[in-house]
Amino acid sequence: MNTQGVPQKPGQVVFTNKARCRDCYRCLRACPVKAIRVVGGQAFVEADRCIACGTCIRECPQEAKTFRNDVERAARLMAAGGVFAVSVAPSFAAYFKAEDRAKLPTALRQLGFAYVGETAIGAYEVAHATAEHINACGGGSHICTACPAVVSYVEQYEPDLAPKLTPILSPMLAHAKILKRRLGKKAKVFFIGPCVAKKAEAERTENEGLVDCVLTFVELEEWLRRAGVVLAARQDGGFDEEPTGDARFFPVPGGLARTASLHTDLLAADCLAVSGIAEVRQALDSLREGEHTMLVEPLFCPQGCVNGPGMPSEANMYVRRGELLEYAANYAGAEPIEYRSEPVDLHAEYGSNKAKEAVFTEEQIQAVFEQTGKANPDDQLNCGACGYASCRDKAIAVLRGMAVPEMCIPYMRRLAEQRSDKILESTPNGVVILNAQLELLYMNPAFRSMFQCTDSVLGKRISYLVDPEPFEQIAGGHDMMTELTARHDRYNLVCHQIVYAMRDERQYVGIFVNITNSLDTQERLKRLRAQTIRKAHELMEHQIKAAQEMAQFLGESTARSEELVRNILSMANDKPIENGGEAPWDTGTSK
Repeated sequence: MNTQGVPQKPGQVVFTNKARCRDCYRCLRACPVKAIRVVGGQAFVEADRCIACGTCIRECPQEAKTFRNDVERAARLMAAGGVFAVSVAPSFAAYFKAEDRAKLPTALRQLGFAYVGETAIGAYEVAHATAEHINACGGGSHICTACPAVVSYVEQYEPDLAPKLTPILSPMLAHAKILKRRLGKKAKVFFIGPCVAKKAEAERTENEGLVDCVLTFVELEEWLRRAGVVLAARQDGGFDEEPTGDARFFPVPGGLARTASLHTDLLAADCLAVSGIAEVRQALDSLREGEHTMLVEPLFCPQGCVNGPGMPSEANMYVRRGELLEYAANYAGAEPIEYRSEPVDLHAEYGSNKAKEAVFTEEQIQAVFEQTGKANPDDQLNCGACGYASCRDKAIAVLRGMAVPEMCIPYMRRLAEQRSDKILESTPNGVVILNAQLELLYMNPAFRSMFQCTDSVLGKRISYLVDPEPFEQIAGGHDMMTELTARHDRYNLVCHQIVYAMRDERQYVGIFVNITNSLDTQERLKRLRAQTIRKAHELMEHQIKAAQEMAQFLGESTARSEELVRNILSMANDKPIENGGEAPWDTGTSK
């Protein structure tokens, strides 16, 4: 069990480990008082509404809900010195193995406790004080107050029933009072058990100074590891005091009534032992509606303290119940003492603690309904998927800032469908959906435009518009998907087509990508490329021809120049000019 993290508020007992919270809302669905505020997709415990029952801790699959770890505080108190006493809840028999139970007192003494006792000692006193109070009232309906989570629940959420709470301290506080009287007011009293609500109970203003530190069994094991105390290596030892009577049965439904020697028969009409919030609520409602009187012994956790949030969640609660019952039966308590020379005052005060909450108008609630598409009462499904019992409760939670509209699954599904529809409606690609008979079920605007049709063709076979062969191949089970490029000369189109099957829906989808313009562009590029090559050949041929003509001209010119040079050289050498010609500069004079 994860007990790491930082509380959101000072003194907060149950809180969220943000690193683990993953937007599942399971804690909200499980929380009996809806003390969960959803912010930014994470679920936080609202300290002012929380009754520290620990239900969210037990239910969270990611261990994102946790309780305040007080091991460091316990170690600091012990290091400061003094006289220390520890009260161990009788449900320890459901947590520790049989071979380790007798070693536990020895291990606790090694931690520094001078007195090691069972809370069942206080439970016996509470049971008989409760019975005395009922007798003194001369009847009427009563709600037992051994469970602090139940007390907080009634005070905050069933305040009209608060007067029916028996004004008796819990076994933890009763034992602490006994120990303070016996060991002195300066003695430090620790409580160790499976309950998280005990941490909050010890910090109530009226209980200040009774219990100095509350640890769960999980925290105790952590403390033992830190201190290097190996439970299995300790010698057997006993508690310093034996509880009286049947007080060790206190952690399970009916334990108080049995300890007080009241009716414990499951069929008793005047004594009702219940556990779990559902049974507790029903029992409390019966006090309002029923005419007969009864004693309600409620435990907030299903099957009682053996299923507290400080117990290992992987263990079966009925197995743990059986282990406790076996331990309580095998280790009978001491004989009851008829006369108590110094009775401890176990009187407690309980009352309405209902917080004032804002009241919203019908117009405000209706505005939330309209925002989430629930303006029509038929759309208010009351499915409970968001964690609230009704859409109205959820709308009020939104107005209080405890919830957000996006927690509604039907609403989010509609949004997703709307987004999908918008994508299909706005895509430039044609999309068509056919049924098992290859008949048109849906066409998006792009498809209607590409194939020049309207919704009037819905219900007709796809062959009415295009070649059905790709769809027939998929429908025949040959492939799940096929791609091809096809011409649709009737529409002057060339399309790249993707056809695939939705087998579960027995439908077929066709996506048509218009590549006509792309092909036209390719044709134009091809023609331009051919023209360029042809022009290049023509230019090359022209250049070759020009070079040849120039070479011929240069050749003739060179031959004529050579002849003139020879004539000049001959004249210079006084040789006759060939061919009997005369020099062009001859003046007619002889040598």
